[in-house]
Amino acid sequence: MTPFMGELIGTAMLIVLGAGVCANTNLKKSFANGGGWIVIAFGWGLAVAMAVYAVGGVSGAHLNPAVTIAMAIAGSFPWADVIVYITAQLIGAMLGSAVVFLHFLPHWEETEDPGAKLGVFATSPAVDRPYANIMSEMIGTFILILGLLAIGANEFTEGLNPLIVGFLIMAIGFSLGGTTGYAINPARDLGPRIAHFLLPIAGKGGSNWRYAWIPVAGPIAGAVLAALFYKGFFLNDGTGAFYVALAAAAIAIFMIKFISAGTAVHTYIHK
Repeated sequence: MTPFMGELIGTAMLIVLGAGVCANTNLKKSFANGGGWIVIAFGWGLAVAMAVYAVGGVSGAHLNPAVTIAMAIAGSFPWADVIVYITAQLIGAMLGSAVVFLHFLPHWEETEDPGAKLGVFATSPAVDRPYANIMSEMIGTFILILGLLAIGANEFTEGLNPLIVGFLIMAIGFSLGGTTGYAINPARDLGPRIAHFLLPIAGKGGSNWRYAWIPVAGPIAGAVLAALFYKGFFLNDGTGAFYVALAAAAIAIFMIKFISAGTAVHTYIHK
């Protein structure tokens, strides 16, 4: 198997199990309907662990464009393969979403709430504040990447690493996930959102493209910061790049808040 197919299959498995637990808890007539956040966080953690077990030996099991970019910045992954991996991850995420759609086929028409159906595939903010939402995704992904790099620097009993990664995902979900649904993975959100747009889901409503850029840009920015932080403070490879990136991120968040505030005022005046 090629690394491309490894990333595609691994990401598809991640979404089947991850979006599957969201479908199980969100969709009516499922025995798990109403299972809640604890079930979802456990489900996503185990989904990541199982996907890493499946293809870790083939591709390294990035399963996430933010991870791929961070590893390239950290110097442990070739930049020439970044686009190949990201393409595989997006395709895998879409295919995994299609499997979830088919598995729960009769449940879509039994569920009246379009938001619950979109929530199976894509994330959304608990409080719609773009500057805060992107900051949440950045922080969550920063912890993810820093945790992955730290895990890689430690020795574990043979075969235990994927399970530790799963625990990391659970910890982020339990602690930080309630603000935006913790995409922390552009492919995990964008691929299924595209699938939601394309699939003939009964009564599905819109795919909320207005929000779609946040779970893409936020995780990438958080991954860049984490990789530069790790290089600068853990490997003593210079901290200047990290501070520059941090300043750029702060300016970007301020601009997003300024633009959002201006848009809100404009909308209020014209009501």
